[in-house]
Amino acid sequence: MYQQFFGLTEAPFSLTPDTGFVYRHTGHQAAVNDLLASLQSGEGFVAVIAEVGSGKTLLCRKLLSLLPENWASAYLSNPLLTPIELYRSIARELGLQVQNSESLEELQQQIFECLICVYEEKGQTVILIDEAQAMSQSSLEALRLLSNLETEKKKLLQIVFFAQPEFEVRLSQHALRQLRQRITFVCQLKPILSTELEGYLLHRMQIAGHNGPSPFSVRAVRKIFRHSGGSPRLVNILAHKALLAAYGKGAPGVAAKEVERAVADTFSKSSTGTLSIGYSRFLVGFISSLGLALISILLLRGMT
Repeated sequence: MYQQFFGLTEAPFSLTPDTGFVYRHTGHQAAVNDLLASLQSGEGFVAVIAEVGSGKTLLCRKLLSLLPENWASAYLSNPLLTPIELYRSIARELGLQVQNSESLEELQQQIFECLICVYEEKGQTVILIDEAQAMSQSSLEALRLLSNLETEKKKLLQIVFFAQPEFEVRLSQHALRQLRQRITFVCQLKPILSTELEGYLLHRMQIAGHNGPSPFSVRAVRKIFRHSGGSPRLVNILAHKALLAAYGKGAPGVAAKEVERAVADTFSKSSTGTLSIGYSRFLVGFISSLGLALISILLLRGMT
């Protein structure tokens, strides 16, 4: 709605994990560095733990793009898989031709042969699993067994979990003690710092086509940080709604008042759904304001 008004070619604060919008804030870059170092050193299991909306999926996809070309990788976005579905998905992600009739043992053998081929080409095989906290115990155990595929000197498979803090609670269960012992490195993905938020907002605006200084005032940036805590998802939601509010008023930039409207809408105390119901009310108010502005313009033109 506001893209043309602010000179944009695409939405700057979409919630989809687009790697083209990656902003290397301190927390993100530290996580990338730690992950690459742990994979280069041959760690078997690695876990990235972060809260909802912190950018885990974006980090996961960015890591994929940074892996060496001779490495093989599998990205699993759906953790709700049975052990045989898990092996089948991994095999297909690795480019193997598999049949639905094949057994767990047959799939494991195919994966093992693939790992050997990658190893002989001086590469490594990495499996990235998003939303790992939702995986069943049987599938987690199947992954642990798959990680047993190794040579006398080196592991053939590395697995990176991207999960919410509940994953650590699950790993504390006695039944998963063997898997917990194999996770040799845990990385915490930290939120955007207050000193980095202005740069984050401007970066996304520029990637979306904006030229010139940031449309967000200093006070607006402070309010966005105060109410988002630096969580990328909340920052994007508030920034998007604040731009909508500014556009509805015909304002060239976002002031603190527009952020206040976005905050009031996003965190409204509704018993039927905070974000969705609030967002509907926000759009209705925005459209009403825009309509009144257009009517005023038409009346003025008629008088002249």
